[in-house]
Amino acid sequence: MTAPAADAAHLTRQFTEHLAQPTQPPPDESWMAQSLAQGAAGIALLHVERAHARLGPWSVAHRWITQASSGDVSAADTTGLFLGAPAIAFLLNTTPTAFNARYSDAWTTLHAHVTALAHRRTDTALARMFRGDLPTFAEYDVFYGLTGIGAYLLRSDPSSSALERILNYLVTLTRPLETDGRSLPGWWVGHDPRRGHSAHFPGGHGNIGAAHGITGCLLLLAQTLRRGISVEGQPEAIRSICEHLDVWRQDSAAGPWWPEHLTVADLDTGHPHSHGPGRPSWCYGTVGIARAGQLAGIALDDSALQRSYEDALYRCLTDPIQLAQVTDTSLCHGWAGIFQTAYRSAHDALTPHLHNVLQPLGDALSAHARPGSPKGPGLIDGDAGCALSLTTLATDQAPTTGWDACLLID
Repeated sequence: MTAPAADAAHLTRQFTEHLAQPTQPPPDESWMAQSLAQGAAGIALLHVERAHARLGPWSVAHRWITQASSGDVSAADTTGLFLGAPAIAFLLNTTPTAFNARYSDAWTTLHAHVTALAHRRTDTALARMFRGDLPTFAEYDVFYGLTGIGAYLLRSDPSSSALERILNYLVTLTRPLETDGRSLPGWWVGHDPRRGHSAHFPGGHGNIGAAHGITGCLLLLAQTLRRGISVEGQPEAIRSICEHLDVWRQDSAAGPWWPEHLTVADLDTGHPHSHGPGRPSWCYGTVGIARAGQLAGIALDDSALQRSYEDALYRCLTDPIQLAQVTDTSLCHGWAGIFQTAYRSAHDALTPHLHNVLQPLGDALSAHARPGSPKGPGLIDGDAGCALSLTTLATDQAPTTGWDACLLID
């Protein structure tokens, strides 16, 4: 084991010990147990991955699974991949074959609820489209929308009619929406990036990021097509999204970058209101966009497209000015998400230069990673996500459980 890998392994053990014992969420936040983003469901993924790789005992993973699934698991229409029945079903779908019998009845019940949820949510989304109303993040995004539910179904039930309907919906979402005499992208939301309404975003906004924007939809469309799963119009929809990204791509001496979101004024002028790249991240930055574009190139068998996004990722991850904006170790917008995405991208890359960034990114992750994140113990912003990326760094292997499918970067 190399010295960086040994350091990462030592840090991972520290994180695992720090997260060994579940604690009850506050009485007024019982939903936290079912949260893949912040609660026990996401933390359990760490222990499942380590037990799966024979790096830790199954008993610890079972404790966290029990904590996550205790109480009434919600399958309400407000749930999604990162909360409620889809989150727990995703978790149980990562358990090793040797332990499947222990959880199979629970997973079967949850899966039926998630399948029904997918159909209900698709019906609601299609009815909204028929009315000509604008969508919200919660309709289509990775965290709580149909893209995230589709990510779960791609892992668990790829031939299902529920996934087929979600893909058909996403294809339709890429088509322009006529509203108030104006043509807008089909994913244009009627609220601001914080899901509210402000004078800075009159008429809503178009989100380009992976977490809540069209890049998340591109990730699912590309990941399914890459695996031979497609619906009518899917390749064209992928091309359409890539063309949209091309329109709003900004070139600089440090490489291409994309605005996080667009306003109506941006559409009118043809120029984004942002003046430079934000932090490189999975959620909104070049890192997530470049991975999606790379996967689109792979899915479409378009090596030129694939290489262009691999170059964008490499230039972003070797630019000290952009990297200086990274301030934490989270999966969402910190070193953990950057390293995990770069790792997956490098192992799919046509050219070897992306492998050259893995060591410095791993060093940065290790240098900043310490248990007890001020953002808490959770997966998306806290300790569990950081520890999972450290596990990838320590073992130099893709996750055995495929946990990073919840980010659609796998």
